[in-house]
Amino acid sequence: MYNNKKVVVVLPAYNAAKTLEKTINEIPRDLVDELILCDDASSDETFELAKHLKVDQVLRHDRNKGYGANQKTLYNKALSGGAGIVIMLHPDYQYTPMLIPSMVNIIGKDIFPVVLASRILGKGALRGGMPFYKYISNRILTFTQNLLLGYKLSEYHTGYRAFSREVLESIRYMDNSDDFVFDNQMLSQIIYKKFDIAEISCPTKYFEEASSINFRRSVKYGIGVLKTSVEHLLQRLGLLNLTRYR
Repeated sequence: MYNNKKVVVVLPAYNAAKTLEKTINEIPRDLVDELILCDDASSDETFELAKHLKVDQVLRHDRNKGYGANQKTLYNKALSGGAGIVIMLHPDYQYTPMLIPSMVNIIGKDIFPVVLASRILGKGALRGGMPFYKYISNRILTFTQNLLLGYKLSEYHTGYRAFSREVLESIRYMDNSDDFVFDNQMLSQIIYKKFDIAEISCPTKYFEEASSINFRRSVKYGIGVLKTSVEHLLQRLGLLNLTRYR
């Protein structure tokens, strides 16, 4: 517990057997009350391995439902178990678990209700191995999103995030996509609801075992991001009435 708030780390897993143990071993269990992992029907030993590691709850989808659907399962389970602070961490070791104390402190002290670990703050993204086309796409999309959403973030595409219970209970994340654009739809909802967002710098690590979507799916994701941003603007102007923003 941190300031009487239960701290839960959720791990959306898919074919993460090679990096799962390393990720879990670096999670500060003196601060984190519970680890919940959901395996999205991996083809490797992710599910079996998780059951033998220090994971408190190991869930599994009977079929591959998608990255967004995986998060929906995890957030529902965390909230039903009384979570006060929820940190979403990829188990592919691309993001360091050592930032968890900082994220928990920011939310637990009621400084900000949302924290993003940004790979773009500082100059480490390319040095850490981020493919150049992804870096350029990240910068273009983020610039466009800042204009359309009327906010200012260094990036909208990090997979390392922390939320207060109030935030998760206030947005309709179940109405979002089951695919990768889920992350951006969540941020759009959070900004629309006028929650403040903090960013902290996160080292970038790209390596063979780390998960990464291919070019074709990256293009699909980019189109989905732009669509979400335009919808957000139209919703804010009263020209749309989408249920996910209610």
